[in-house]
Amino acid sequence: MTRQFEPQKARAAAWFRALRDEILAAFMAIEDAHSAGPASDLAPGRFERTQTQRKSTHGEDAGGGCMNVMRGGRVFEKVGVNVSVVHGNLGARAQSAMAARGVPGMETDPRFWASGISLVAHMRNPNVPAVHMNTRMFWTPHAWWFGGGADLNPCIEYEDDTSHFHAALAAACDAHDPSYYGRFKSWADEYFFVPHRGRARGVGGIFFDDLNTGNWEADFAFVQSVGKAFLPAFLPLVERRRKTPWSDEDRDTQLVHRGLYAEYNLVYDRGTKFGLETGHDANAVLMSLPPLAKWV
Repeated sequence: MTRQFEPQKARAAAWFRALRDEILAAFMAIEDAHSAGPASDLAPGRFERTQTQRKSTHGEDAGGGCMNVMRGGRVFEKVGVNVSVVHGNLGARAQSAMAARGVPGMETDPRFWASGISLVAHMRNPNVPAVHMNTRMFWTPHAWWFGGGADLNPCIEYEDDTSHFHAALAAACDAHDPSYYGRFKSWADEYFFVPHRGRARGVGGIFFDDLNTGNWEADFAFVQSVGKAFLPAFLPLVERRRKTPWSDEDRDTQLVHRGLYAEYNLVYDRGTKFGLETGHDANAVLMSLPPLAKWV
């Protein structure tokens, strides 16, 4: 399996990079277009690109990625779009967690390869929802799978925004399997729940992991559809809300909600734990955290 999967690995990594480039261009176009309304007097935001490296426990090169972060934009207060390709041996904790999830061979062979894209956007205007999206491929000598999803995190909820976002994700799912949306929406509702607060961190979306139907091409096509659905799901919401005036009370609501988001990502998020435990660049792993937040 090691040699025969090299083409699939290369295709997946190339797709994640291509999706990254499309999203970066779309977000910068939004910044340029925001010439009227709140914060339009600011300079349009631009992405700062930083190459990241992962070092194994023995110090050898173990892959890395590219972190793209925009700070202080007109529309995006902070947004990160990262891609990575990492490989090596899983540490003992990550190896144990994978084995507990039923990954075959993980007890005796900790080798892995993973590639993906991860995006989190924290918006300047409290009326525009924050959003998260990621897709990834994971490989071991004994198994492969895909995972990812997207979820919307408004501090001021608009029902038509929520409906539009879910409809776009449902269409992407339905094109591949009519059972996917219901299953993956329920999974997101469970996964993005904050137990110590007794509430969800947002209005949901879809989440899936360990996706391996036995047909790599079909599963990769589905992951591509999820990625392609992101901009049509999110950009119309930005266009609807980016010129809406906001109050100091709205800003306060936003900052408190960001505190909830930070709590979830630091305490429960599986990707955060995996990235830190496997030695990936900490700044890239923690890119998801908001630029400002508060707690009451």
